[in-house]
Amino acid sequence: MSIETDIKQTTPFKNPYHRVMVNLFYTSNWVSAAQTKLLKPSGLTLQQYNVLRILRGQYPSPVKVSDITERMLDKMSNASRLVDKLVAKKLVLRTECPSDRRAVDVVITEKGLELLKQLDISQNEWDQQQRCKLTEDEANYLSQLLDKLRG
Repeated sequence: MSIETDIKQTTPFKNPYHRVMVNLFYTSNWVSAAQTKLLKPSGLTLQQYNVLRILRGQYPSPVKVSDITERMLDKMSNASRLVDKLVAKKLVLRTECPSDRRAVDVVITEKGLELLKQLDISQNEWDQQQRCKLTEDEANYLSQLLDKLRG
C-alpha cells in the first residue's frame, strides 16, 4: 500500500519531502497503535513501557528520574508522574539518592522484570511479523535514513 491509498489522498503531495513527512507521521501513529494494543493487556502505556525498559537496561543499578527523562523516547513525557504510576503498580521502587538528597533514584522490581519478560514474548512475535515486510538490510537502511533525517 502507498501513503496516498492509506489516507485516501486525492491530490498529489506538494513535493517528495511533504510526502515523506506525512508518511512518517502516519507510520509513527500506526506503530504506536500496534504497540499500544500489544501493551493493553499489561495495563501499561507506551511511556511507562519505555521507562521500564530504561530501568531494565540499568538493572540492578538505580537511575535518577532526570536521567530517565533524558533517555525517554517521548520527550514530552513527565517522568516523575510515570514513575509514580509504576510505583503504584509495584513495578519500580523510588528512593532518595544517597549522594544528592534532591534527586530520586528509581530501580525496577522483580515484578517489573517479570512483566517485561512476558512482554518480550509478544514483542518478539510483533518483530517477526515485521521481518516479513522488511529484510534486515532494508531495516538497517531505513534506520540510517531516519538517523540522517534527524541529523
